Amino acid sequence: MVYLILFFSALISATLFPLGSEALFIYDIKEGYNIYLLLFFATLGNSLGSIINYFLGLKGEEYLIEKKLLNEKYINISKKYFDKYGFITILFSWLPIIGDPITFVAGILKYDFKKFMILVVISKFFRYLFIALVV
Repeated sequence: MVYLILFFSALISATLFPLGSEALFIYDIKEGYNIYLLLFFATLGNSLGSIINYFLGLKGEEYLIEKKLLNEKYINISKKYFDKYGFITILFSWLPIIGDPITFVAGILKYDFKKFMILVVISKFFRYLFIALVV
C-alpha cells in the first residue's frame, strides 16, 4: 500500500497540480521500505504524470489557439527551436515549479513522444535517486 500511495503522490505532483512527493519519498526511506521499489514507483508515477501533461498540451493546443491564448505563428517558430534543443529542456523536467510546464509545452509543440518518454524517465529517475542518495 505504501508503494501505491507513493506512486499516486508522484503522479499527481508531476501534473499541473501543486503537490510534492519528495517528503513522502523521504519518509518512506526513513521508515525502512525497500529503496528500489520506492525509486521504481516514484519514478513511474512521476513519469506518467509528465506524460499526462504532454497529452494535455498535445490535445489542448487547438483549444488554446481557438481562444487566442496562443498564436499559431509563434508555435511553429517555437517548434523548430524545441525540435533542435528540446532534449536539453526536457532533461530539466525534474525541477520543481518549471518542470511540469516544460512537459506541457513539449505536448503543445508536438515533440517526438518516444524521445520525450526516454528523457522524462531519465530525468525523473535521477531526481529521486539524488534524493535517495542525499537521505
